[in-house]
Amino acid sequence: MTSRTVARLPNLINVFLLLSLVFSGNILQKATSLGINYGQVGNNLPSPDKVINLLRSLRITKTRIYDTNPQILTSFANSNIEIIVTIENQVLTLLQDPQQALQWVDSHIKPYIPATRITGIMVGNELFTDEDSSLIGYMMPAIINIHKALVQLGLDRYIEVSSPSSLAVLAESYPPSAGSFKPEVSSVMQQLLQFLEATRSPFWVNAYPYFAYKDNPNKIPIDYVLFNRNIGMTDPNTRLHYDNMMYAQVDAVAFAAAKLGYRNIEVRVAETGWPSKGDAGEVGASPTNAATYNRNLMMRQFAGEGTPARRNSRLDVYIFALFNEDMKPGPTSEKNYGIFRPDGSLAYNLGFSTMSTTTANSESVTYSSYATKGKMTLEYWTILMLAMIQVVVSRLI
Repeated sequence: MTSRTVARLPNLINVFLLLSLVFSGNILQKATSLGINYGQVGNNLPSPDKVINLLRSLRITKTRIYDTNPQILTSFANSNIEIIVTIENQVLTLLQDPQQALQWVDSHIKPYIPATRITGIMVGNELFTDEDSSLIGYMMPAIINIHKALVQLGLDRYIEVSSPSSLAVLAESYPPSAGSFKPEVSSVMQQLLQFLEATRSPFWVNAYPYFAYKDNPNKIPIDYVLFNRNIGMTDPNTRLHYDNMMYAQVDAVAFAAAKLGYRNIEVRVAETGWPSKGDAGEVGASPTNAATYNRNLMMRQFAGEGTPARRNSRLDVYIFALFNEDMKPGPTSEKNYGIFRPDGSLAYNLGFSTMSTTTANSESVTYSSYATKGKMTLEYWTILMLAMIQVVVSRLI
């Protein structure tokens, strides 16, 4: 037996462990780090109770909404699905007043606890962008006031408070070890990280390799952004090897936090995805690329992967998005990030399952031809197993 073969034995063992996990059914536990964003900017979306059935058919137990929609929060009661809610950007000025923040939590959160498993409150969304920096100053007072309100009402033990940032907060992101925050947000990020450390809450980032590829398709390899096999890149400072851009983006945020003195803050992905359709200039937006990106990402989630800088910590990721949303403003791509069409059929074939002819808007809902009476068939798990083994075996070569 050669030394190279011996070195590969741990990876081979992982393959057999995956086999045993799949056939024992315990692989479900490996998907607990995967969630999905449930946007509602559409005029043709299914009712919340049908969305619950859809999430269950996918074996996804975590979702995020972009408001505190009472119909959704009521419908999700006793569903055992964890839900993160969002305070809309336009509400932040109101929450500068601690009494208003208390009133907001008392009316928007407290009535649904504990029946509805609200596990997080996102204070705004992408409050700093290259185009708009007017909202970032409202973030920390709102976060602090919301947290104090949760403490006052005895809800802080259930709910984390944070605010998702875009990668626009970074001055540098390549290589990942060079990650640093822009000077104009460094002070606010310092305050946010201090709060997150004190409350043991995560830093959330919206990470979209698609945007980087769209802007520079001739220099960024498509396989690198789609999680396909590729030569990847090695950070010259840490010697860590990256075989996909999303992990590099996440670690760039972690390194930026470390430069401010916060080395142990958990970084999670609040949004990531790939559009299945776009305008003429939106290079890469296609059903094939969207399916490849989300399928490969899901497989890494099922395998419980961490990033190169934090291999022993499973990365929490929320896919964007559950549905195509026909009323979203902006380019065509913005309306086509959904894995599903509003009628409950797949927007593209992920390669795991095919949707039945019954749609999400009909009375009898059957979302997957591999899902039968709440149990996954052997065929479904075989497909899942083969995809996961591909992730492991790709590291043997």
